[in-house]
Amino acid sequence: MRQIVLDTETTGINPKLGNRIIEIGCVELRNRMLTGNNFHRYINPERDSEEGALAVHGLTTEFLSDKPRFHEVVEELREYIRDAEVIIHNAPFDLGFLNHEFRMLNLPAFDDHIGGVIDTLVHAKELHPGKRNSLDALCDRYGISNAHRKLHGALLDAELLADVYLAMTRGQNSLGMDLEEEVAVGSVNLAQVALAEILVVRASDEEMAAHEELLNGLDKAMKGTCVWRTPGA
Repeated sequence: MRQIVLDTETTGINPKLGNRIIEIGCVELRNRMLTGNNFHRYINPERDSEEGALAVHGLTTEFLSDKPRFHEVVEELREYIRDAEVIIHNAPFDLGFLNHEFRMLNLPAFDDHIGGVIDTLVHAKELHPGKRNSLDALCDRYGISNAHRKLHGALLDAELLADVYLAMTRGQNSLGMDLEEEVAVGSVNLAQVALAEILVVRASDEEMAAHEELLNGLDKAMKGTCVWRTPGA
């Protein structure tokens, strides 16, 4: 299975207001393995970036002035992403810009060139409801270093998103654990943790008395016996 993790940088947040793509970064996965066959292009948008966008990506008009226009890289991009499943964080944003650029060139929509889209923001919200699910937050949650990320960059963000996606969708392969298999999370070896001595700390008399007092209070509030004291509960 071929998947492409994709990110873009733009001159602003709304293509309908004339904002354009200025950077495209793509990372290829085959059977959930990074191949190193990446696609990365800076693009001259023929306009300035809005102040807020410039603060995010730092790509100045001067830097982009000698870069190719979108129409000069679109055929490479079409061939690279053809029929692949595309993975994007907050997909409507990037797809909105890509489809707009394709329409300006009278080409079939970007959506028509690919084999489907996975939105990692939607997936993250399902896995972690009520939590922050920005790319930075997900890197922190899954232990992926983004210390080198001072500004947003399409290729760097695609590389980080690829690591996040693989971590987020790794799952558990079985209900048991093979203790002979060394499975490390960060610097912790799970096999060693599983074999470590389990310490049992029993409650003191004072803690038991406090617990009994709490249950008595619950009984009184319920005007009966709370469920924790019901035999067989």
